[in-house]
Amino acid sequence: MDLTSAARLLSGHDMPLLGLGVFRSKDGEETYNAVKWALEAGYRHIDTAAAYGNEASVGRAIRDSGIPREQIFLTTKLWNAEIRAHNEEAALAKSLENLGTDYVDLYLVHWPVREEKGYLRAWEKMEKFHKEGRARSIGVSNYHIHHLEDLLKIASIVPAVNQVECHPLLAQTELADYCAKKGIAFEPWSPLGAGKLLTHPVLTEIANRHGKTVAQVILRWDLQRGFICIPKSVHKERIQSNTEIFDFALTAEEMERIFALDCGERVGADPETFTF
Repeated sequence: MDLTSAARLLSGHDMPLLGLGVFRSKDGEETYNAVKWALEAGYRHIDTAAAYGNEASVGRAIRDSGIPREQIFLTTKLWNAEIRAHNEEAALAKSLENLGTDYVDLYLVHWPVREEKGYLRAWEKMEKFHKEGRARSIGVSNYHIHHLEDLLKIASIVPAVNQVECHPLLAQTELADYCAKKGIAFEPWSPLGAGKLLTHPVLTEIANRHGKTVAQVILRWDLQRGFICIPKSVHKERIQSNTEIFDFALTAEEMERIFALDCGERVGADPETFTF
């Protein structure tokens, strides 16, 4: 396993196991440089969203990298307001324009919008985008088991990915197991717990044992669970450091010690109660 390792999605496409996330990365040079540095370091997977406001900077960095578009796995997301406004077509068109591409490798429904069961209604449009080739794979984000169960009752295409908050304080074991049984790839966002875990004594002890950073240990924990990792960073050294997770393995005992940190604590909004 190395930086080129990928998961085969239900859509038949391969999704690199390590990517760069750009949530809360400022539009302009900050995002541009982060993406440029990631691609230079060997990343071939970039995760953005319309709601992040930085798609144009992501697209510019990809174009300027000189790496052929087909070699880069690019994700963006359909925002909640666009679902509520029945504006899915224009939303995807705007994202593609911002990114400077005629397709995305993965398009996700960003949150399970409750109004008019938007989290179900939008899926018909997502399937259309996939059939048109504008979204090579389609999936969801922040869906709990009951959202997925409802969706699978009406879907012609099973979501390829579920991207959710997941880190050692919120291990999401039941949801991950459900997704695995359905063949849905599991992709944690905020895998480092928004930085809250980087000084945790248990993780620090394990990291020291391996001569690794706490971030590398957490990402390795995700990899060994079969997950896809998209840590966010705007620092060149950390972007490079986050690639150094393929040359060691956690023991079963270390994996269990990390699982034991799970206390159901979120750093982001709850998909059952979000208000945006």
